[in-house]
Amino acid sequence: MEKPYLLFLGDAHDQLAAKTAAGIVHWRPDWCVGQLRLEGCKADVGLTDMGIAEAKAQGVRTMVIGVVNSGGVLPDSWIETILEALEAGFDIASGLHKKLGSIPQVAERAKALGRSLYDVRHPTQDFATGKGKRRSGKRLLTVGTDCSVGKKYTALSLEKGLTDRGIKADFRATGQTGIFIAGRGIPLDAVIADFISGAVEWLTPDNEPDHWDLIEGQGSLFHPSFAGVSLGLLHGAAPDALVLCHEPTRTHMRGLPHYPIPDLQACMAHNLACSRLTSPDVKFVGVAVDTHNLPDEAAARACLKEIEAQTGLPATDPVRFGVDPILDNLLA
Repeated sequence: MEKPYLLFLGDAHDQLAAKTAAGIVHWRPDWCVGQLRLEGCKADVGLTDMGIAEAKAQGVRTMVIGVVNSGGVLPDSWIETILEALEAGFDIASGLHKKLGSIPQVAERAKALGRSLYDVRHPTQDFATGKGKRRSGKRLLTVGTDCSVGKKYTALSLEKGLTDRGIKADFRATGQTGIFIAGRGIPLDAVIADFISGAVEWLTPDNEPDHWDLIEGQGSLFHPSFAGVSLGLLHGAAPDALVLCHEPTRTHMRGLPHYPIPDLQACMAHNLACSRLTSPDVKFVGVAVDTHNLPDEAAARACLKEIEAQTGLPATDPVRFGVDPILDNLLA
């Protein structure tokens, strides 16, 4: 995809709905020129607000739809802006389940103008079923108590931390935002169920004995909507190490107020039990805690101390305090 980007936030109903845009801005700020928000948008990723004409004047080449929603739908109210962007000479990239090319007016306009449509949530290759065979190299998978609790940010932070220490490591993206950031990966929730574990095996093949794959987690084993993808990812990753990701202010699973957040120790035990099908010696090496909703740094540090006492593992907020405590335990 040609850079730079204009990040389209549409009419996102809350800040978390714009997590794709927020992730791109956090990890690839030099790729981003501005944000485009429709009336009623409640998200803001801190870029300059601009329309299509201003973005064109700033040299934008691709408009990235930076919003996620349940079901990955593309509302009709966005189509006019997408068409305007195509007319301005932009390519369009989307991480939604709804394909840009499946919208007749968008597909026709893009073809007529010679513009490209990128649907990164749709894999372009076929996968075998998982085989569960041990592979050379080392693998760490981030898992969560819920969706959207920092699994991607934690994996990216661990990759950076390892490479900063001179250790060979690669971030392996399994979701649309991670793919936008890494430039490669598999949109795992769009893979046919029988092939999820095989797709992860393909993504994390044999490697050098001292090389780490940092695998982006998806969903949660405790979330009824997405546990199937989480389980297939666990089996395909065959991880040597797990990091639990958690948001301490939540009381229920995202989008499901009738399902409470699981106890941390119960969550860890269930992830370990499921992982041991393909990785008998797997262990947890830390807890990554998203503390941004806590009132201040003192409250964040108190929360981390409590979680360390509860789990017996180093706990840190990767964005706020870095990942050195987890890395020190991983490499010990």
